[in-house]
Amino acid sequence: MSDCPMTILGKKMLETELNQLIRVDREDIKQAISEARELGDLKENAEYAAAKERQSIIEGKIMDLQSKLARARVIDVGNLNSEKIVFGATVKIFDQQKEIEVTYQIVGEDEAIHDPKKISYNSPLGKALIGREVGDEVTVKAPKGDMLYEVIDLKYS
Repeated sequence: MSDCPMTILGKKMLETELNQLIRVDREDIKQAISEARELGDLKENAEYAAAKERQSIIEGKIMDLQSKLARARVIDVGNLNSEKIVFGATVKIFDQQKEIEVTYQIVGEDEAIHDPKKISYNSPLGKALIGREVGDEVTVKAPKGDMLYEVIDLKYS
């Protein structure tokens, strides 16, 4: 079982989502199942079937989040200090094709999904940036061709 790197903020986000699922969503679906049971024959009860399916989805999400939190390797970005780009770094890069500067923080997969200013360390760009330094040029292989970037700035906060 591999660890699951995340920032302190990422861990809090997952804990909040898990709390919502357990304390609110799980209880709501129990009530919906109970109400659907009262409508009669369970074999032909669409409300009951839908509620049971929703319950299955909620329980699956709960198990997934509990697993991620159990495997969490929380990284305090404020304690990092490196000349090289590592997990948690905030990186300003110059996109040579679009001729624009963009800034991303390299984080875990769950954090990157919710914020366009964050990228996963497992994404093609994230993988290409890890280990680089300010001034380095980075090439990312993409279906539409190589994407070229230059690392402009790096900070940990």
